[in-house]
Amino acid sequence: MTTAAAVKTNSVEEQAKKAKKASKTLGVLTTEEKNEAILTVADALEAGYESIISANLIDLKKGEEKGFEPAFMDRLSLNKERIFDFASGLRQVVQLPDPVGDVMSGWTLENGLKVEEVRVPLGVIGMIYEARPNVTADAAGLALKSGNAIVLKGGSSALNSNKAIVEIIHKALKETKIPKDAVQFIDTVNREATQQLFTMKEHIDVLIPRGGASLIKAVVENATVPVLETGVGNCHIYVDKDADAEKAIKILINAKTDRPAVCNAAETLIVHEDWLNQHRELLAESFKKHGITVHGDETAAAALPDVQPANENDWSNEYLSLDLAVKTVGSLEEAIDHIDEFGTKHSEAIITENADAAKMFMQLTDAAALYHNASTRFTDGGALGFGAEIGISTQKLHARGPMGLPALTTRKYLMSGDGQIR
Repeated sequence: MTTAAAVKTNSVEEQAKKAKKASKTLGVLTTEEKNEAILTVADALEAGYESIISANLIDLKKGEEKGFEPAFMDRLSLNKERIFDFASGLRQVVQLPDPVGDVMSGWTLENGLKVEEVRVPLGVIGMIYEARPNVTADAAGLALKSGNAIVLKGGSSALNSNKAIVEIIHKALKETKIPKDAVQFIDTVNREATQQLFTMKEHIDVLIPRGGASLIKAVVENATVPVLETGVGNCHIYVDKDADAEKAIKILINAKTDRPAVCNAAETLIVHEDWLNQHRELLAESFKKHGITVHGDETAAAALPDVQPANENDWSNEYLSLDLAVKTVGSLEEAIDHIDEFGTKHSEAIITENADAAKMFMQLTDAAALYHNASTRFTDGGALGFGAEIGISTQKLHARGPMGLPALTTRKYLMSGDGQIR
C-alpha cells in the first residue's frame, strides 16, 4: 500500500469513528428534533440546487468523455426538478411514523419480571452505491430519521455531485440537534479505502450496497460487516392466455419504457403462445411505436417482425435500456419455471383475468414484490408510501422489498424487575 493510500484508509477509519460517536447522540434525540433537522436539510437542498447542478455538470462532462451508456448517464444526471424531488422525499420521511422506541411486544413473567421488545437504531450504516446522486440525500434522510449515523461511499462517476450534496447537508445540520458527523462521505476513489469499509466491524454495524451486479457481488463476497443485500432487477411481465389485451399492453409498455434505467423496469416479457397468436399485431405495433428492440425465442421471431434471436444471456440480462427479451410459453407453470431460473427475486407481474391463475402465480413465484394486473414500476419506497427508500432488498433475512424506516432498525429486549433472580 502506498503512503497516500495509507493516509486515505486512516482517514476512512477516523470518519467511521466519528460516525459511531455521533450515533450515540443521534440515537437519543426525539422524533421532533430529528424531523426538524431533516426539514432543515430539505430546505437547504432546494436553496442550494444551483451549486449541486454545477457540480453535476462536471461529472456529466467526464461521463461523456468516458463514453458512459445513456442509462448510466440518466442515473447520474441531475436538474432542478430531481433535486427538488430529493427534498420532497425527505419531507415525506418526516411525515412517516418514527419506528425508534416502538414497543413491538410486551409481557410479564410469572415471577413479575416485565419484558418489552423495543425497536432501536442499527447504529452506523455503511452505504456503498454507484452513479445515483439521489441516494446521497435519500439514504442520509432515512438514516437520520431512524436514529442511525451513516458513512456514504458513492461511485467515482458522481464524486463532485455527491460532495456538493453532502456539503449542503453538513451546513444545514450545524443549525440542528443532529451532529454533522452523523453523515460522513468518503470522497476518495481509492480502492483500499473502499475495501476497508467492508471490514470495520468495530465501527460499522451494517453495509448496504446499491448498484449493479458486480458492485453487490463484490460487497457480499468481501465484507465481514453484515450486509443488507439489495439486488439487480431482472423483472418479468407474464401475459397469461386470459389477459385483457388493452390492459396487458398498457402495463407492459409502462413497465418497460417509463424509466428503463431503473431496477423495477421490466426486462423480460413472458407471453402465453395463445395470447401472442391472437394479439401479435397489436403487440408488434406497440413495440414499434415505443422503439423497443425485441430479443425473442423462435416462436416470438415467427410471430413478430424485427426480432433479434435471443440467447441464454438475454434471459438473465438487466438491459436498463429499451431492449426487451420475449419468451413464449404454453402454460402458467412454464412461466413460473422460467422466472425461477432467471429471475433475481426483485419484482414479477402476471396479467390475467383468471383469478385462479393469478392466485397460483402469487403463491408460487419467489420474489420480493409480486403484481397482478399492475406495473412492476411500483416497487419503490415513494410509490408504496414509505417515503425515500434506501434500496430494494432481494434477500429474505431481516428486510425484503423496498427498505424504509423499519428496515433500518433492530430490537432490544428490556426487562424491568423488583429484585427477581434466577
